[in-house]
Parts: sequence; C-alpha cells; structure tokens
Amino acid sequence: MVEAIRPESGRTEFGRNGVPRVARSVYVTGIDRGDGRQAVELGVMELLTRRVDRVGVFRPLVHAADGQPAADHVVELLRTRYRLDLPVTELYGLSYEEAAELGAARGQDELVSTLVDRFRALERRCEAVLVLGTDYTATTIPDELAFNARLANEFGAQVLPVVGGRQKDRQSVVTEVLNAHRAYADLGCSILAMVANRVAPAAKQPVLRGLAGKLPVPAYAVPEEPALAAPTVGQLVEATGAEVLLGDAAGLARDVRGFVFGGAMLPTFLPALTEGALVVTPGDRADLLIGSLAAHAAGAPPIAGVLLTLAQHPGPDVLALADRLAPGTPVAVVHEGSWPTAAALTQLESRLSPANPRKAEIALGLFELHVDSTELTDRIELGRSDRVTPMMFEHALLERARSARKHIVLPEGAEERVLRAAEILLRRNICDLTLLGEPAAVRRKAAALSLTLPEPDDPAPAGDRARLRIVDPAASPLRRRFAELYAELRAHKGMTVELALDVVTDVSYFGTLMVQEGIADGMVSGAVHSTAATIRPAFEVIRTSPGASIVSSVFFMCLADKVLVYGDCAVNPDPDAQQLADIAIRSAETAAAFGVEPRVALLSYSTGSSGSGADVDKVRRATELVRERRPDLLVEGPVQYDAAVDPQVAATKLPGSPVAGRATVLIFPDLNTGNNTYKAVQRSAGAVAVGPVLQGLRKPVNDLSRGALVQDIVTTVAITAVQAQLPQEAGDE
Repeated sequence: MVEAIRPESGRTEFGRNGVPRVARSVYVTGIDRGDGRQAVELGVMELLTRRVDRVGVFRPLVHAADGQPAADHVVELLRTRYRLDLPVTELYGLSYEEAAELGAARGQDELVSTLVDRFRALERRCEAVLVLGTDYTATTIPDELAFNARLANEFGAQVLPVVGGRQKDRQSVVTEVLNAHRAYADLGCSILAMVANRVAPAAKQPVLRGLAGKLPVPAYAVPEEPALAAPTVGQLVEATGAEVLLGDAAGLARDVRGFVFGGAMLPTFLPALTEGALVVTPGDRADLLIGSLAAHAAGAPPIAGVLLTLAQHPGPDVLALADRLAPGTPVAVVHEGSWPTAAALTQLESRLSPANPRKAEIALGLFELHVDSTELTDRIELGRSDRVTPMMFEHALLERARSARKHIVLPEGAEERVLRAAEILLRRNICDLTLLGEPAAVRRKAAALSLTLPEPDDPAPAGDRARLRIVDPAASPLRRRFAELYAELRAHKGMTVELALDVVTDVSYFGTLMVQEGIADGMVSGAVHSTAATIRPAFEVIRTSPGASIVSSVFFMCLADKVLVYGDCAVNPDPDAQQLADIAIRSAETAAAFGVEPRVALLSYSTGSSGSGADVDKVRRATELVRERRPDLLVEGPVQYDAAVDPQVAATKLPGSPVAGRATVLIFPDLNTGNNTYKAVQRSAGAVAVGPVLQGLRKPVNDLSRGALVQDIVTTVAITAVQAQLPQEAGDE
C-alpha cells in the first residue's frame, strides 16, 4: 500500500515567475551522495514511458575516463531498458572536467547557457525528458544544490529532490526533507514532490507522520531494501580486478549478502556459511574451497561464490572437482591478501546497470510500492500519446493487473524462468502467486539463483506486498477434495476417486482444479510442459463459457505505433463458419478488454464480392453470422490483409468501409494462415507478439511457449490476471 503525505490544503507550488508551471521534464536531484536516487530515476522513467512515446534522458554533467566523457551507468540502463532511439552523444551535456574549464574561463552563465543549448537539442526530439542531476561525488562545483536548481529552472523542469535516509533517525530525515524543500523552493524551483529514500523500514511511518501538514507537495518515504543494496559477485570481481576461474553469467549475477572469511579448519568453518555469503579465503586452502562448494551442493545455505586471495591458483584437479560440485558457482582469485581485500569489499554497494536487469525490477517494485504513481503522474501533467507502442501496451497491462490484484497459480514452480518471473511479479505487486512444487526444493532453487521470494502465507506482508504460496500437490490437504471433484466431473469416462488421487498430483491438473474451485483466479503453464498438457485439464475441468462454442486464441501484435489483435493463430486448425464467427466475436471482446478498439476484419484471399469458392464462402458466411449476433460490432469480410490495414488499398477495394484500412482485429480463416502470418510479421516487421491468449474458457488459463523468456512469462501472467478481473458470464458457475 502506497502511503504519502499529501499537500497541505489550499497551498500550491509556483515557479519563480509566480505562475504554476506545466513541465514536460522532470529533474531528479539530491542534496548529498548516497541517497540511492537511481531507483527513483528509474521509477520516474517508468511513469513517463507509460504516458508518451518519445521520452529522453539527459545527464548535464558526467564523469570522464581518459579525458573523454564516460558512459554513465544509469543513462545506459535507461537507454537500454526503454529502447531509446536517440544519439548517445545527445544524452550528455559536458564532463565535469569540461564544465570546470568552461566555468573558469567564461563564467557560470556561459556554462549554464551551453548546457541549456544541449538540453534543448534533445528536448526538441522528445515529448518528455528525464534529467539526472549531479551526483555530489568528487566534483568541483562550489554550490552543487544551487547549480542543480538553476539548471532545473533554465530547463523549465519540475524538480524531484531525493533525500537519503540511510542510517539516520526519524527526526534527522524529517529535518533534511524540510530543509531540502525550502532550499529548492527558495531558489525558485517548481517542486514535484519530495522523496526520503533508503529510510529504515521501522522509521517509514514516523517520517511520514513527522512531515504531515508541513509541505505543499506530496512526500514519500521509501525504505531501505537489502536486495537492492547488495552488490553482485560480478560487481565485486570488477571492483577488485579479480580473475574468474569458474562460474557462469548467472553465477556472477548472484547477490552477495555477506562475507565469510576463512582461516579456521573445515569443521569450524562450515557452520559459519550463510545464504548468499561470499567466501574469502587464501588460495592455498583447497579444503575450504571444496568444503564450501560441497556444502552448497548438499543443500546447506547456498553461497554466492568463493574469492581466493594471495594470487594462489588451485591445481587443475581441485578446480575440476570444484566445477563438478557446484556448476556455475563463481570462483575467482585476487592478488591481495585477506585484509586489504576485506577493506575493499565492505565498501562496495550495488548499482543499477544494464548488466543486471533483475536489480532494476527490484528497484521498480520498491518505487511502485511506496510512491503513489498515479498521483505523481498527474502532477507531471502529461497527456497520453495517441500512439500505442509495445512498451506503452506492456506498461498499461501491468498497471491494469496491479490495480485489482488477482491470484495466479504457476504449476512449474521449480523452473528457473518461472522463478525469475515470479520474483518480478511479486516485487512489482502484479499478482499474488502460488508456485506448485515441493517447497524445500523450490526454496533451494530460488536461493541458488540468488532470488528473494517473500515468505509463504505471510499474514501481513510489509506494505501490502503481493503474497506467495508454495504447494506440493502430493502432500496438499486439497488432494482428496480435488480427487473427489475430478472423479465426479469425469465419471462418464470411468474415473474413480482412487484413480483421481494420482491424476490430481499432476501439477497441471492440480493448478487447473485450484482455478476451478476459486482458490486461484487463473493459471499459466507451458514453460516446460506441452500445450496439450496445459490445455487438456482446462477442457476437462473448466470447460467453455456458456456463450462460446470453442476455445480459441489471439496474439497481441505490438507494432511500432499500434497494437493489432490476430486470431486464431494457435488452437483451431480449420474452423467452420460458425466457429470462425465465434472466434471473431471473442477476439473483439478480448481486444476491447485490453484497450484496443475492435474493428474486425475476417481475412480471405479475396475482398468483398470479387472472389468465390468454398474458402471465401466460409468467411463470407462467418461475417454474416457476426453481424447477426453482434450488430454493434464494426466488421468487414471477406477482405484481404492489405485492404484491411492499408487505407490507400482500402480506398480502392472497399471504399466507404468503416473497417477496411483501419482494422484492429484480424481473423484468419485457418491455423495455417494465421500461424505463419503472425510469425512472418513478428520476424520481418520487428513486432512484439504477446500470446497466445486463450479465450472462451469460463476461467482464465494460458499457455506459454517452451522457449518463453522471463519477460514473456511476466506478460502472460499479467494478461491472465487482467482476464480474471473481467466479469464472468452469467451461468459460469
């Protein structure tokens, strides 16, 4: 639950000209280093990209490397994550060194003028710009806060100051927030809101109470998140210049949650191992190396990796054994001894970067949980773009799912991609989850992947976080109940309770029965199971909606500037006219449910009355049936694909049609045509294909491709959650 201090009644923020300003740019800044504002910058970027298509990011001053401006890790993260199609050089102003030289030679006015010119060049390309303020780290700017305030004013940007609250008591944080607001307001800034970041979790509510009624703008308190602060093994390797001897990319991405320095004998050393610890030991202690990895492999708390000191390389036999014991677990070696290595390691903290997208998801989840995104977006006052890009469609989907959180069951609970998707879904409060699998095995797998999952069945998750359950079908008290239900549903096929007791231990059947019984609102499976294994239980248990003759599917095809709906590209090989009409109606309803205005085109190899034959006649009859059953729908058919989507072709072939040239829902005559077309458009036009989304079932069940990526799973679960929000048809129960 987001909690914030609202503006004091009757007070309004004004710019220095005395008039409330509407800004297209947000300037995120601070008052000192260590405020963790990268998480806030990422969160604001997420808000901007939900509303408009062309969003830019601008870093006025950047540190240099070898005399040249260096790529900034936050800018690179935002550029990569949000696919910013902008010249990299336009995202930066000057290096700190260049700024110092220019300021010394020509004065600060000339420096500011130069930065404004560079900002305006980027701004002309964008509908909104996120500006990243200076980082208060080894700079030569005399009054950094005043400098940020002046730039924000000259850019015409709203300011979002972030105050660091790490290791500070409640009163210190409150005082610093109030002082920071006063400082930026006195310098003429239009302040968007105030954020106290990295506050001790127990201090969040006292901080908000301490700020109540004292600010004319909203104030938010974001607690410290250990998983966000923890560096990865890869970051520690980079910082220490270590040589990696063993380990894969997933291992290097593990969080380091602590350190265990090895010098004792193995029996004394092993009990000190903790989950996520990095073992630091001299390189000649093969016993501690092998013992740590053996304990990891045997189910002890999984470690992050091993760092060997004193430039001592284990022999090839030892390394070979280490690799077999815990494949993928990093083992690296540094030249220094344990003491200087320890001093270097304990000073490091994680930072957001393109190399670790999981950290970005953690940061976004934290921001969305503790900052009122709707309120902040409204205060930025950006209108929504007429275009709908793939990213905007995805953002809207996640917002919709989060708005009325549902409970989704994932049968493949121990699969790596599913676990990674589950962490994102839970962190970002998209839905509650049940993972099916043996709980201890699921937990061990998650820990080995350095994933942080909430404790199951927490009666009061912090901040109303999404909840998690892990259920073993074979050991669940629901097994008998489900077996009796399944035996009743399949009695006509000779099913008995004794047989059903075995059937329902299958995760697909167990998950489907959870949905049928209302214990979960929807199910997503298929990452490692076949389509038949996912859909067959749904056909047997959940069955079709009263108004649907068949189950069908659609893909959301996200093109560069619009979203089209394709059906049916995954389920029905050769539907007849009645079935094709049902697919068209269901696809139009699905499109409308997800914000796509339905204009339905039933496709064929001829347009209008120009062709004949059984295939064209089927489409023509289906179009007539749609018009009879749903006269409110805009529908055209038969129509060729080019006439359906190209206004110029439509003007020639079907002049005056309300659908031709602007169709949004395209219904293919058979599976061969639909499946090949969606894949051709996906590959040749660079479209993002979201689906298949099943329609026609009484309750939502969706299938994944066995090649599904983590983000595909997240998106499919969000779609399923949105489907579960829709009202059920009369007679469903």
